[in-house]
Parts: sequence; C-alpha cells; structure tokens
Amino acid sequence: MITSPAFKNRKFALLGLARSGLSSARSLAAGGAHLLAWDNDESARAKVADIATIADPLDADLSGYDGIIVSPGVPINRHPIADKAKAEGIPLLGDIELFSMARADLPPHRVIGITGTNGKSTTTALVHHLLKSAALPARMAGNIGMPILSQPPLPAGGVYVIELSSYQIDITHSLACEAAALINLAPDHLDRYDDYNAYKASKARLFDMQTAKQHSVFGKGDDDTYGIYGNVLARRGSAVVHLADPALVIGQSDWPSLQGPHNLQNVAVAIKLVEALGITEAQWRPALRSFKGLAHRMEIVAERNGVLFVNDSKATNPASTAPALAAYPRVHWIVGGLPKGDDLDECVPNFGHVVKAYTIGEAGPLFTRLLSPHMPVESSEMMGAAVHSAASQAKPGDVIMLSPACASFDQFKDFEARGDAFKAIVAAL
Repeated sequence: MITSPAFKNRKFALLGLARSGLSSARSLAAGGAHLLAWDNDESARAKVADIATIADPLDADLSGYDGIIVSPGVPINRHPIADKAKAEGIPLLGDIELFSMARADLPPHRVIGITGTNGKSTTTALVHHLLKSAALPARMAGNIGMPILSQPPLPAGGVYVIELSSYQIDITHSLACEAAALINLAPDHLDRYDDYNAYKASKARLFDMQTAKQHSVFGKGDDDTYGIYGNVLARRGSAVVHLADPALVIGQSDWPSLQGPHNLQNVAVAIKLVEALGITEAQWRPALRSFKGLAHRMEIVAERNGVLFVNDSKATNPASTAPALAAYPRVHWIVGGLPKGDDLDECVPNFGHVVKAYTIGEAGPLFTRLLSPHMPVESSEMMGAAVHSAASQAKPGDVIMLSPACASFDQFKDFEARGDAFKAIVAAL
C-alpha cells in the first residue's frame, strides 16, 4: 500500500467506495487521516466501518475538511456533491491526487501519465512493457489494473505508468508527470461535460500540471490534439514538447500485437515517452516484438482454416473502430451495441476493407440502414448468429472482427463481458 505522513490528522470525506474509493480510504487511514465515508451499497460501507465514520457527505457537516474524495464514476458536472464542495470551499479529489500528495515520501521515482480518447490502455501497457524490458522497475495504475494506492511503492529508480481518463484528471490537481502524453482526441463522454471544448480542456489540464522541464508528448493524427500540442509548444519549447509522428516509425510488420494505424500511433507515442526517460532504440525496438497486447483490444483470438478471429470489443465508439478496420484488407465486421451517436462517419474511409458487415444489438437497425449503401450487410441481432454466419462465409486470408463502435450495455454488462462472449463463441465453433 502507498500512504504518507502528509495525510496525518487531516480530514477527508469519501463518496463512493468501490475499488479506488476503498483503496483511498485504507491509504488515508494508514497515514493517520480522519475519515467520513459513504456508499449507497451497504456492503461497501461495511468494509470501512472500522476506519471511518459512516455518513453521507451530502448531509454531514464538513467544516474543516481538507478534501472530498470522489470516485471517477461520480458525475461531478451534475452531482450535488460538486455544489456542496464549491459552497464550502473544499476541493474534490481522487486517488491520483492522493498519490501525488504522497510522492514526496516515496523512494525517488518518475511518473508517466497517459491520456487520450482512444488507445490509452494499450499505450500504457506498452510503455510498461518497454520499461520492464529495459530492466527498470515499473508499475501500471490509474484507469488500468489495480488502484495505485493499493500497490506497494516502487524501489528507488522506479517508474509509475498511469493511464488517466478525463474523469480522473478532473479531480487531480498537482500530478506533475516527468513525461505526459495525449494520444488523440474525439468527442466522447459528452454527458459529463458542457460540450466537446470542455472535454478537450479536461485532457489539456494534464500538461498544465507539469513543470517547465518535464516532457510532453502528443499524437499526430487529429487537429484537436495538434492544437493542444501547439499551445504547449509555444509555452515550453521543442526541447521538452514532442510530436509523435507514426510515419517515422518503421518495422510494424514485426509486431504482431500492434497492427493497424491506431497501434502505430500508440507505438509512436510510447517510443517518445520512454525515450524521454532515457530508453534507447536498442532497448525499445526488440521489446515491441514481444508485446502481447491487451484483452479486447485488437486481440487475436484464434485462426481457423486460414481465417483470423480478432476481438476488438474495447472499440466503443466509431473513432476507435475506424483504424481497426484499416488494419486488415478483408474484414467481416461485427458491429453494433448501444450507439453513442447516429452515424459511423469516422469509419467511412475504411469501408473498402469490409467484405461484409453483421449488425447486432440496439444499433442494428440504424447501422444496417447506414451501411447497406456501401457494403453487404446482414442483420444478425445477436453476436452468436453473427459469428457463425461470418465463419461460414469467410475465406482463407479473411478476418472476422468484433469491433462494435458502440457501448455494450444493451446486451452485456461491459465491454469485457462482450469480448469474452465473442471468444467463447469462437472457441465453440
């Protein structure tokens, strides 16, 4: 567990006691803080009853409190806790901010922070892999893996690689990353922001927290990311502000788990980040070949009779599906779920790679209507029907890909469950 004497005798309220909230409570208590905590789930409250006063912060007197720790899942743009915090002058914090407060008491280390609309998890895992391959102590945290405060501190010289969603950045105020990256930007999570500009501003705050000599890396591929790159470059200069150009990266055919233009962008960003920490090409290049990738992100599931099955269930919006389609020349595309919009415009440039589309889920009728003018479409409704039909029609050299461009919540509890269902269906063929 990571904790700090900086927490001693300070007062914090916690709202939400799932993974990050529970780890925050335990870290703060171990550091000597006084806690008030609440979760609507009685079993969650019971887990902290021995270290916290159980009460709802919305109803409690928070005079003298140093912060309100909220789960990233709490929609602070509309939850009444935000109004109470503002009225009482108490900051809203998250577990990443608590980690930042504890950094001075940890063995000497560095932090890499990674954000973006798409590709965060793959890039975070890749950076972690490259560092470990170079024999540096490294640990993944943030929006991936175990909560950061639950993990033991790294030894001196270690690197924390933190995936950061916009929600996490919103409740982080002092995380000065030795190297930070914005991979890309596209409209997403707009239910949590006034508009797209507010979402972009949330991502850009990661770089506002850095010092003048810390490195900032930006993906090259969209105008919004490039605009933030230009602003940071003007403030801090090219010695520490870097544009990661995928066109300058060679050798992708040698990296089986990093196919597609989006993964080339992820690689370009990862290289710039690790080079900012002193890793050389002689160290990172051989490590790219051994990277295994993450489940549900362009995951190669099986090859049967010359047909490759790829699970890209994490592609929950058209912007993340578009480069997946570009990764292979002949794709049987399983697409649909709970739509986040009413178009697939970002996928249009890669429609030529699609042999046939198989629409599923709530988006099925809409996507069938959108795609029919461009390609053969089969209204499958259920994933099992789509996989079996595609498998009966695919030829050697074809790829059957689940890349839904939608959220999963119409038929599955999350994208992991959706991807696992796809893998189970493939295994049973």
